Amino acid sequence: MVKLITSNIVKNILSYKLLSKYSFSSAAAQNSENADKRRAEIMAKGLPKKRPIPGVKQILLIASGKGGVGKTTTAVNLACAMKLVDQSKEIGLLDADVFGPSVPLMMNLSGEPMLNNDNLMEPLLNYGIKCMSMGLLVSGDGAVVWRGLMVMQALDRLTRQVAWGPLDCLIIDTPPGTGDTHLSLAQNLPIDGAILVTTPQTAALQVTRRGATMLEKLKVPIFGIVENMSHVICEGCGAKNHIFGENTGHLASQLELPVLESFELNQAVSDSTASGQPVVLSEPGSKYAEHYKNLAKQVYSILSQSAVKGEQ
Repeated sequence: MVKLITSNIVKNILSYKLLSKYSFSSAAAQNSENADKRRAEIMAKGLPKKRPIPGVKQILLIASGKGGVGKTTTAVNLACAMKLVDQSKEIGLLDADVFGPSVPLMMNLSGEPMLNNDNLMEPLLNYGIKCMSMGLLVSGDGAVVWRGLMVMQALDRLTRQVAWGPLDCLIIDTPPGTGDTHLSLAQNLPIDGAILVTTPQTAALQVTRRGATMLEKLKVPIFGIVENMSHVICEGCGAKNHIFGENTGHLASQLELPVLESFELNQAVSDSTASGQPVVLSEPGSKYAEHYKNLAKQVYSILSQSAVKGEQ
């Protein structure tokens, strides 16, 4: 009898513990869910609302993650190629690299922008492309030494205090890394998509992967990858030498992205960046120009599809 009573007491205690544990778990889960909702509400209130740039229809980011992979070369030649492919389109190019602007050099631009009647800066024009860069607002030897908040203010000035419109597409050349500039642009502007630029070296590909992760977190669609310095052509036999490896395709496969174009390492492309005349213009009949024009056609096609989805 004692054993039976003891057994029942033990069962009741265990049942109570299980019930208490279940109740506690349910309450904890509910509290966690409420906390997540509250956190999401707070974050939503804290984030700035995305506002389009007046007169700009679509925005395309050129990103790299790693520096020195030919990102600005891609942005400059793509902008010019888009204008060549369709002269009716108005194309703009924004150099968002506040600390190391190089668009003025590659687009052969100099001088401070003028202010219009609305107190907006007029972008400088060359090769039919409207351009703006921090490099046009500081002296040639001047160094920008700013903290994050000042960089954000500079980006706001370069985007919203410039008379960009009318533009069919604004190409934004972003700095290396995954920092404040990308975050600010993605949070404040309706970005239609991005192109990742890389070279085949393992170090570059690793950082490019981080760049892809950043864009995914910011919910920016990635159109594809542009591979620079893919190979070198032997002047004697014409053979391709993949001196940096052939791993870009592996990364593209892992990210489920297309390699939109691959460009070889060539002196003509390098010289064009220093001369201020993009290779798509300096050597219009070259294979490099054809590759950039093909890239421009692909971008137009993807942007048109993006515009249709946006309307739906």
